[in-house]
Amino acid sequence: MVLLCYNNIAMSYLIDTHCHLHDQEWFTPEQAEDFLTQAHEKGVEQVVVIGTDPGDSAAAEQFATAHENVFWTYGIHPEFLDGHTEADCDDSLLKSCNREKLVAIGEVGLDYHYEGYDRERQIRLFEQMLQLAKDNNLPVSLHIREAFEDAFGVLDNFPEVTGVVHSFTGSKKCLRQVLERGFYVGVNGLATYTTPPLPPLEKMLLETDAPFLTPTPFRGTINSPAMIRTIAEYLAENMGVAIETLAEQTTNNAKQLFHFRGSLIRSGQ
Repeated sequence: MVLLCYNNIAMSYLIDTHCHLHDQEWFTPEQAEDFLTQAHEKGVEQVVVIGTDPGDSAAAEQFATAHENVFWTYGIHPEFLDGHTEADCDDSLLKSCNREKLVAIGEVGLDYHYEGYDRERQIRLFEQMLQLAKDNNLPVSLHIREAFEDAFGVLDNFPEVTGVVHSFTGSKKCLRQVLERGFYVGVNGLATYTTPPLPPLEKMLLETDAPFLTPTPFRGTINSPAMIRTIAEYLAENMGVAIETLAEQTTNNAKQLFHFRGSLIRSGQ
């Protein structure tokens, strides 16, 4: 077990399994560097930057390649359904990528929140992304909003594919169905100011979704991977477990799902 020191307290290191730190619409390169440094100072030793369309995924790959202990995903978010081609879903697309740092297919899934959504096209894209994950033996990072019934129907056609339901906002019944299918559940700052049902610790991943979903008490400021620490402390207190226990379990969960490669920047401090 790797321990880090934070405020003179030894603890297992933390992982931000879902953020958008590479996205220059939200972060300047200088901000991204500063936020990575701040994250490491708070014990966040690995970060996953999430692709939301082909261009954004390429930016995530580039960012991860340039930074130690940063990993990336390839995906087409259901909100970005328009503008992609069949080639963007082709297995050959990933063969020239930085496969060593590619840890998942995502952010992919279904989103029926906004009026005018195209259900059939979203499902077709979701199926293509799941097939891409299956062909490349990669887990998925799922975005599912107000579409769990359809999502479960699609997922059941790909029983080999596992992954995490990012930023879970479903019911307790949906949570049970997610867990029955062997998926992890991503918990972020939403848990500090709303009351989503929480998964058991052994199926929980920590995430920020930075720059979005800033946790209490920092609402109104831009979110960053360093705030994983705030989320972890809040969850540990409210779940009645030691912060070290929560950190160690969620980190082990992330390592098991994503099969991180590479060494830590700091170890055994």
